[in-house]
Amino acid sequence: MLNQSKPFVLSVPLKTLIVDDEPIARKVLREDLELIDDVEVIAEADNGEKALEKIADLKPDLVFLDLQMPVMGGLDVVRKLKSGSHMPVVVIVTAYDKFAIQAFEAGAIDYLLKPIGQNRLAEAVERAQQFTRREAFERIAQLQEIAGPQAVQRVKKIVGRIGEEYFLLDANEIFAFQAEGDLVWIITAKRKYAATQTLKVLQNRLANSTFERIHRNALVNVNHVRKITPLSSQRWLITLSNNQEFIASKRQARGVRELLNS
Repeated sequence: MLNQSKPFVLSVPLKTLIVDDEPIARKVLREDLELIDDVEVIAEADNGEKALEKIADLKPDLVFLDLQMPVMGGLDVVRKLKSGSHMPVVVIVTAYDKFAIQAFEAGAIDYLLKPIGQNRLAEAVERAQQFTRREAFERIAQLQEIAGPQAVQRVKKIVGRIGEEYFLLDANEIFAFQAEGDLVWIITAKRKYAATQTLKVLQNRLANSTFERIHRNALVNVNHVRKITPLSSQRWLITLSNNQEFIASKRQARGVRELLNS
């Protein structure tokens, strides 16, 4: 069940556009979205070119976008939106799981596989709401000049997978990355996701951030370190706030301590 308590509440519903070349698919999605608060479906489109026209005219907050469509596919729509004046939050809705990475790289914030469960759809809407609020707060901070030019930065996104579902995660919600052979786990407060990149690639992407390599198989977020305990003169136990523990050498633990004290 989704957590219904939110620190901020949108005063108006998300204006939403549904884009799919199949009328039945649009109808089903519209009916499911009507069961979710804070969503208002304002229009539909049956191909990518019409979607771009409606986005330019109506300026929706949220777009549910199919990938395989005549005239122009969903990925091309997202790429063209990035160069335009209005970029809504985009959630991909498709029957194909092989385009998830391309969709996230193009700018989508979530990737839903048909048929969509009601809970998964509600989760995508909540993610869109959070993204919209964060974008608004960043714009306010910039307009009010309450922070320096480097203070407001877009948090890097990490793609995680559970089964056939892909999730876009904020770096600050990730506690650690842990490699088991060729598989890399993304560890958050309540769930584990399979990463779509190697530990080395993730470390390079998160360079100069709060992530520190403490073992050849582990990368931890220093913001989630609860304590560092010496085990011996050369080994330290690092405990995260979710009680997960990692053993690090003295040299590796020193890097964590330096970040904690910076």
